[in-house]
Amino acid sequence: MVVVMGHVDHGKTSILDYIRKTHITDKESGGITQHIGASVAEFNGKNITFIDTPGHEAFSQMRIRGSKIADIAILVVAAQEGFKPQTKEAANAIKKAGIPVIVAINKTDLPQANIDKVKHDLQQEDLLTEDWGGNVPTINVSAKTGAGINDLLEMILLVAEIENLQADLAAPANGVIIESSLDRQRGPSASIILQSGALEPGKIIATDSALGKIKSLEDSRGNKIEKLLPSHPAIAIGLDEVPIAGEMFSEFEGLEAARDFVIAKQREAKLNVQKISPEALSDGQKSLNLVLKADVLGSLEVLKETICQIPQESVALNILDAGAGEISLNDIKTARAAREAGGVTIIGFRVKTNPDAKAMAERDKIRVMNFDVVYEAIEWLRAYMEKIRTPKTERKDWGKMKVILSFWSDKKRQIVGGKMIEGEVKKNVKIEVLRGEEMVGQGRLVNLQKNKKDIPHASKGDEVGILFEGDQKIEEGDYLVFYTLEKNP
Repeated sequence: MVVVMGHVDHGKTSILDYIRKTHITDKESGGITQHIGASVAEFNGKNITFIDTPGHEAFSQMRIRGSKIADIAILVVAAQEGFKPQTKEAANAIKKAGIPVIVAINKTDLPQANIDKVKHDLQQEDLLTEDWGGNVPTINVSAKTGAGINDLLEMILLVAEIENLQADLAAPANGVIIESSLDRQRGPSASIILQSGALEPGKIIATDSALGKIKSLEDSRGNKIEKLLPSHPAIAIGLDEVPIAGEMFSEFEGLEAARDFVIAKQREAKLNVQKISPEALSDGQKSLNLVLKADVLGSLEVLKETICQIPQESVALNILDAGAGEISLNDIKTARAAREAGGVTIIGFRVKTNPDAKAMAERDKIRVMNFDVVYEAIEWLRAYMEKIRTPKTERKDWGKMKVILSFWSDKKRQIVGGKMIEGEVKKNVKIEVLRGEEMVGQGRLVNLQKNKKDIPHASKGDEVGILFEGDQKIEEGDYLVFYTLEKNP
């Protein structure tokens, strides 16, 4: 199994398109691969299973998952650009997985191509190429013209031979869920890759979150598979729930054993949904409740991961529920029930809204936002958070007065006289009452006078009288600190 990794637009899918003679890129929103997919190519009489991972930064978790289930990694680097942020991230994921890597230097047909710069970038990441004295093979390719593609395939077979990659057909079947979704007609389905053993319809498998007897196995074109062999992908139908992408699956002798395994795993860890209690909110902080729906759980995982990385100093994000499948009546009901606790939005990623759910959302004024590209959802969410956030307030101290006389008091109002010893004072400021070093009360300045005449402000050295309104009676010798709270955009 070969995982293809690299920065966005460096040509990962285009290379696979040339190999497979399909055109997946044309079908992807924004030209970006949004799911982990797998396909089998035949070369020199041998099959190579390719796992194509997304390159955009929003899909870091999917790229890391892709590297862990593969035997060999191809790191695609555009010759005219060299290493980019996701190239470095992909390289680190490959090294962490401990699998052999082949570097495909793509777009070598462009006049701006600088192969030596790419090799220098590789060296900076401790990936020394063979022609520079290291052990990392590099192949110059062009996904546009096809140059070097056969050399790349030959290198894959050579590395596989050197690594002596083998699987035990007699072992119980086990493998990995690379994608999952909910089909309205057929129920939960999972794209799987078998790593050892052999899998046939009728066998029982289980993951940490789902189990079932396999009803059917299909290839990418919908053809039935009677017996799935290691390193081959398939779509499995028959699980009781939609499994989580990235989970391992294993074969069990019976449903009871599989069910016991799932129950034990679900006790250990549940799907991570970020919920915030009202007590966790800081003063003035708003919260936004979210219901997330995606076409498949792999995308849902990425959407959640990326949302949780958004800074939440001003607006706290509370993920009420998250799942795969179309936006349903239950999603609208969940959002409606949570509306009183704060703003609520349903974010759908590459899913449709059930007509009945859409009608209820419009009637109850529940906001439903649908997106085809994850980073567009994140950009909208950031902008909306900025719109609803509570502006920060900062205190500004204006001046300080020492109280000399107290003339009159009535309930919460009092007239006192004193001398300004610092700064200035003006109408409509707030007041802090200090007795020694201790703050004993707070209030506000209602009126300001000098020589029994109203004045707009006074400065250091002035003797003034003020009308104070607050919860503490001011005494002679107290100090009054004048300040305002100002909102920052």
